[in-house]
Amino acid sequence: MPDAVAGLDRDTSASELIEVNMHLIEQATQRLEELQRAGIVMPWIEGSGDAATAARTAQVSTLPPVHSTLPHGLPTTNLPRPSQIEPATQVTLDFAQLRQTGVLASEQDRTRITHQFRNIKLPLLVNARTKSDEPEHRRGLIMLTSALPNEGKTFCAINLAISMAMEVDTSVLLIDADLIRPSLFSRLGLKLGGPGLLDLLTREDLSLHETVVATNVPKLLLMTSGEKNRRSTELLVSASMDRLLARLAKDYANHLIIFDAPPLLLTTDSSALASKVGQVVVVVEANRTPRASILKAFASLRNCPIVFSILNKSGLSGDEKKHDYYY
Repeated sequence: MPDAVAGLDRDTSASELIEVNMHLIEQATQRLEELQRAGIVMPWIEGSGDAATAARTAQVSTLPPVHSTLPHGLPTTNLPRPSQIEPATQVTLDFAQLRQTGVLASEQDRTRITHQFRNIKLPLLVNARTKSDEPEHRRGLIMLTSALPNEGKTFCAINLAISMAMEVDTSVLLIDADLIRPSLFSRLGLKLGGPGLLDLLTREDLSLHETVVATNVPKLLLMTSGEKNRRSTELLVSASMDRLLARLAKDYANHLIIFDAPPLLLTTDSSALASKVGQVVVVVEANRTPRASILKAFASLRNCPIVFSILNKSGLSGDEKKHDYYY
């Protein structure tokens, strides 16, 4: 079972910082209405994942309890979207197929994985909701990466995005920022096509609604990596990227923006993107990633304000570890 790994400057685990109470979905709806009438925001979450992380103590203490459940099926109803720009395209995620391929949790692993991803999201949400002096409130920009390939970063990005999107007051835009080997859409069983991140950086005439894709998960939006460009690293650190982040902050102000970025040691793209976001999550595969690679990866993030890590594939049998998309 995956273990929690603390933020770089804290030893306290998330489980020691906050206690999460489980409620039935039917009771949660009624309770939420009561709390809202009392002026209290009580988010609820449905998600899946397979890892855990820890938070910075001072910030986690300000987060109200989050009640988490993992349903037998994700809702597919269309709810009002906070953004003022309606996506031009909508896709349907096949949850049964995603569970079968290991992208989402199987029936027998729901409870365990829900608990793990609950720990992952809490500190990230605390930071995103805490006001800061950073431009365009960058803490709502979250990058997931790893030191090396096949450590589970895309799995974590997908499940974290779905998990956060199921909160009452949180919407998510999940962007495939692996500009060399994009895999987000294929992992989701979707065809890769249409303009995306790189196109927004090279085409001033392209509008956001042409690149953002709605899904049958309420409040979850997707964006492809776009057409490949050999100048990808330069584009990520360019003024065009700053302008794009400002556009996203304005038009999707109520969204968390999650970037599924490439491994840190294979390309400089992730380091370049890390300089623009407010939070970075590094996925590390237990008993596989060399210590030297881990240290080198974190050294490349030394200028990032908030860095967390996830220890993935911990305590699993040999057969379980064969399901790379799952763990």
